[in-house]
Amino acid sequence: MKIVVLDGHVANPGDLSWDSLASLGELTVYPRTAPGEVLERCAGATAVFTNKVVLDAAIIASLPDLKFIGVLATGYNNVDTAAAAQAGIAVCNVPAYSSDSVAQTVFSLLLEITNRTGEYSSEVRSGRWSLCPDFSFTLGPITELAGLTMGIYGLGNIGKRVAAIASALGMNVVSPTSQEAAALPPYVTKVNFDEFLAMSDVMSLNAPLTASNRGKFNAETFARMKRGVIFINTARGPLVDEAALADALRSGQVGAAGLDVLGQEPPASDNPLLTAPHCYITPHIAWQSTAARRRLLDVTASNLAAFISGRPQNKVN
Repeated sequence: MKIVVLDGHVANPGDLSWDSLASLGELTVYPRTAPGEVLERCAGATAVFTNKVVLDAAIIASLPDLKFIGVLATGYNNVDTAAAAQAGIAVCNVPAYSSDSVAQTVFSLLLEITNRTGEYSSEVRSGRWSLCPDFSFTLGPITELAGLTMGIYGLGNIGKRVAAIASALGMNVVSPTSQEAAALPPYVTKVNFDEFLAMSDVMSLNAPLTASNRGKFNAETFARMKRGVIFINTARGPLVDEAALADALRSGQVGAAGLDVLGQEPPASDNPLLTAPHCYITPHIAWQSTAARRRLLDVTASNLAAFISGRPQNKVN
């Protein structure tokens, strides 16, 4: 069996092993693959793995030997799952491998916004504390999270971890989830979307990108939020109208934003969020802890082994 990994560098830059996958067939791992290289590299492959390389209907139709597509991620919007299903190709993702790591990043962004730790450390190193006449100095207000309301959009594996941490910090937790209220943890209150917008002091996006929620957070929804809301997105960039968010940051309607994802990655140099005030951006690293990436590779190999045995797991189409 010929197995191809199209963009393996980010998931495994060399500190982990591909041996479990290699044991299942003839494995070729490419660090990166440009769009024009996909067909040549996948020719004759039975199994292809992609993290972010797009496998659309035209590409799928041009690969008659392909039987399995593995996604080196939880989100699979870069694969035309319907076209794959029509061609009899299983598409399997890796759910829940990064839940703890992404939830941790939500709060690393939030705490940087509320406590300004990096800024304080920089000021101390510059000598400002040494020159201060008092034992303490301040750069501005520090926000206590206890008693604030955390609104979570997307109450899946990651959203539930965010909810648990928020509750442990003394926050009230609300979510416009489609799940039944009786099935939710006792510290999560189900609300409708309008209530979610109006009640949240901090808002965390943890939902997958779908056709129905693309651009859902836009000028109209930002205007309906609490003034000064802290907005965190570790889900998918296209959930957000970035120009509208930049405007909301400049006007103060959104007090601060912590973003690990953008609509275009890497961003164009003229992305308005790069110059927006109180906007903290990390380069899509929430999933990248060593522990999470190790789980990712373990489940990746397990997915293909299960498919070979005739018992596919984590199939999304």
